[in-house]
Order: sequence, then structure tokens, then C-alpha cells
Amino acid sequence: MAFEFKNSKGTTYYLHGKNVTLRGGRQQMIYYFAREIKPGAMDEVPAGLKVIETVKTGMPILKKK
Repeated sequence: MAFEFKNSKGTTYYLHGKNVTLRGGRQQMIYYFAREIKPGAMDEVPAGLKVIETVKTGMPILKKK
């Protein structure tokens, strides 16, 4: 089951992760929220990170603890 976050406006977002290759060839995991469950959905928030909601738009983002 994908990790879900419901913002103050009542919209539900699901956490996703994806490995990308940077210009130098280094691999890095990026995290993003989507309104529907897509491939790459994650079951929990990665260790050392927490979910907060932006004040202006209500979008969830990950931030270091």
C-alpha cells in the first residue's frame, strides 16, 4: 500500500520514488508526490525525512528531520 498524505484542502497525495542519472553519471533517488498511484509508489517515508505541507499551495514535500 502506497504512503498517502491528505493535505488541509482534503486532496490525497501518494509518495513515489525514482532513480535518475545525473549529468556526471551519478545515480540519485528523487521523491515526488502524485494524486494517483503510479509505478514507483513507496510504502513509507524514507528514514531521516518527514512530510510537510507548503503553506502557499498545500502541496506535500519531503524535508530532513
